[in-house]
Parts: sequence; structure tokens; C-alpha cells
Amino acid sequence: MQFDVLIVGGGLAGLSLACALRDTRLKIAVIESSPDTPRRYRPSIPASPTAGEQEEWDARVYALSPANAAFLLRIGAWKHLDATRMAAVREMQIFGDGDARLDFSAAESGCNELCWILESALVADELWENVKRQSNVTIFRPAIPGALQVDASGTDDARLTLADGSELTARLVVGADGRDSWLRQAAGLMAEETPYGELGVVANYACERPHRSTARQWFRDDGVLAWLPLPGNRLSIVWSTGTAHAEALLALSAEDLAERVATAGGKALGRLRQLTPAAAFPLSLLRVPTTIAPRVALIGDAAHGIHPLSGHGINLGYQDAAALGELLAATPPWQDIGDERLLRRYQRARREETLLFTHTTDALHRLFHARLPGLPTLRQSGLALTQRSPRIKNLLVRYALGGV
Repeated sequence: MQFDVLIVGGGLAGLSLACALRDTRLKIAVIESSPDTPRRYRPSIPASPTAGEQEEWDARVYALSPANAAFLLRIGAWKHLDATRMAAVREMQIFGDGDARLDFSAAESGCNELCWILESALVADELWENVKRQSNVTIFRPAIPGALQVDASGTDDARLTLADGSELTARLVVGADGRDSWLRQAAGLMAEETPYGELGVVANYACERPHRSTARQWFRDDGVLAWLPLPGNRLSIVWSTGTAHAEALLALSAEDLAERVATAGGKALGRLRQLTPAAAFPLSLLRVPTTIAPRVALIGDAAHGIHPLSGHGINLGYQDAAALGELLAATPPWQDIGDERLLRRYQRARREETLLFTHTTDALHRLFHARLPGLPTLRQSGLALTQRSPRIKNLLVRYALGGV
């Protein structure tokens, strides 16, 4: 079976790339190993959580920048998302050592919102529905890739053999299959992974007092705790902390964990009640020096992996898909979309932003975990200086809004 583009991986980055190519002449295949699942969400949810009611929420949520909300709008997904399951963030409060804090405001920065909080599965469901409606997309699901053949000269099409023996050929194969990317390894692209020795503990809660569209983040001795607003009096938390402490948190009862989370946040929203069971995922830094090869390009978590304290992981993935999609859509029919010289343009377009957020996030993690004498005072002074400088704060906000 002959295609123009094979996308290995049906996650958010891979699906958004397929949607970005909906109006092109390109014939696309999406290969996803997991079986198809029915849509999991009710059409709407009550404005406020009801005591004792079990609610279905995805514990994995993302902070989506306005730039990427605009991207989802362009590819036809945003307008179909259930607005009752989305929350705008209009204020952000960051707490450091002592009484040091940093506040960001959408109004002061001249924008409507700093970001949107959305469930991962909510967006994935809608992207799948979009892809299924596309006439230029063929879905192979469940399908497991078995072998990749690429001519070293790059003159012939790439050949992907699936585990069931099916053979697919294409001018370009895109790896969107996550941190443990099979395609990255099959293409011989190196990855440098550095474990942080931490887990990200996630859960969703009903809160006693309204969050007023405010996200909060604490840099604590035991890790980084983020409270992200959900619709109504609800919030989602991510507690990035050492493995031993994370396992101790997961061993607590729902009531005790809710009390621990509320106390860690200074009871800012009163009592908390758990809506979904707590879960955890390992945290690591992933660097991929080269994200292209003849007839191969990587996007999303296959191309980079950063600490969740910045909330920008999926935003980088969407911008990968946007950049590669624009490049492919603009390529004339006579030009080979799998030519390595063309793909270098994609790599150059994404290198600066990816390196900036990778190194900045890693540096912040190290800065707030270091125990050197005098460093807490230095961190406190740095936050205070930034807090007193509206110009610096606005520059930070505007870069985040316009970049990722």
C-alpha cells in the first residue's frame, strides 16, 4: 500500500499533524497500536460537583497556550470540544522560598487568558473523530510496526512492515509514538534520557471555595505542586516529587491525600474532595540531538521530553505538528517531501524553541532542588525582582502566549 505520509503513533501530536494536512493532496496513513475505544465523555457536566457523585475525568490534563488553541481551531478540532470540560486560566500565582511569589495576569498582559486547561483524552477523542472523517487518511488500528527499511541514499520510498505482515510504503514516515519511540530507534536516531528520580502524582478534586480561574504553583522542599483549575469548583493537581515521597502519597487513602494536598497549598481553596483516583508517571529529561533522517521526522514526545513544571510539553508537540504540517502543505508536487534537505528546514524551525524550553525547564528544576548555602535567598530575591518588574513579567507571558 502506497502513501505519501505514514504517521506512526495516534497521540495528540500525530493526530494533529494528520488534521493539519486535511486539505492537501497528500495520502496519509495513521498507525496506532492501541485498540479503538468509544467516546468516554458525557455531553455536559454539572456546573458544580455534587457531594458523593463519581465524575469521569482524565487525570492527565494539559495547559494549552493560546497559540495552540489557535492551531486546534485552524485544523478543525477546537470548535467541537465540549466547553463545559474546559477552563480558562486568567491568573497565575507562583510561590517560592519564604514569602516570595510571582503573579501573572491575563488582563495586565492584554490578553483574554493565559492558557486553557483541557483533559488529554478529551482532545484525543475529538482529534480521532476528525481524522476518521478525513478522506485522505487511512487508519491502521490496532497495528504494531515491525520493521523499517530506508535506503541510505534516500532515493527510494521508505517501507514499513507491520507485525501482521502488511507492507506500507511512503515518501515520509513521521514518528509520533512517544518517549519510547519505536520509530526513533528503528531510524537509528539517538536519544539521551536523564531520569529525574521523580514521579508526577496526578488527581482531580472538588474544592470548597471557587478557584476564580487561577492556577497556582508551589516550589516546595518536597517537589513542585501545581493546582490547575477545571470547570466549576474543581481542580487538577500535579505533584512532581521524589519517588519515595510520591509512593507514600499514593499509599494514602483518598481522604488523607486530599487533606495532604490541601495543606500543602495552604488551604487556599478550603477543603478538597477527590473526584478521580490518584495516579503517577515517571519524570525524565529527553534530549534528541537530531530529529530527522532520510524519509523520517520526529514530532512530539518522540522528539523531546521536558519536566512538567512549565506545563509546555504538549504545546511543543503541537507546534512540531504545525511546523511540519505547514512545510509539507507548502511543498510543490514535484518536490520530494522525504528529502533530508527539505526536512532540515523543519528541524531548524523547531530547534531554537525546543532547546530554550528544554534547558530553561531543566535549569529551573535544578535551581529549586539545589541545597547550596545562600541559594534560597538568591531564589527569593530573583522572584521578588521579577514580581516588581511588570516589563519582565509581560515579556515572559507574551513569549509563552506567542511561542508555545
